[in-house]
Amino acid sequence: MTDTPFEMTKLQKLEKAVLLLEEQVATNKEMSENYQKELEEAKKELKDFDKPEITSQQIDAIHNAIENAVNDYDFENVDNYDKEFELDYDGRVNLSNININCTYELVENIVIKVCNLFKEIKDDK
Repeated sequence: MTDTPFEMTKLQKLEKAVLLLEEQVATNKEMSENYQKELEEAKKELKDFDKPEITSQQIDAIHNAIENAVNDYDFENVDNYDKEFELDYDGRVNLSNININCTYELVENIVIKVCNLFKEIKDDK
């Protein structure tokens, strides 16, 4: 089978069409990725729209307040825990379950420390 000039031209046109389509697909993929990034940013902005703004220093202050509240909590007080023991096959006693039962004290300690960072104002309702 011999290639005629017409067949080569048709082959070249098909190859060129394939290349153009591949370029368009790559361009559209890149545009789609850009739109996806813009969409994610817009969703984040919408989600954060009504949130009050806070500085990095304020975040650090809140972090330190929470850390201090947790450090001030008495985790060593055995009365703060419910404990369950079991006897294993070797006759040894094991602690099978432990639950902290005074979490409200920990939460209250954290809330107090964090709230002390702010000045409370009256709501205009």
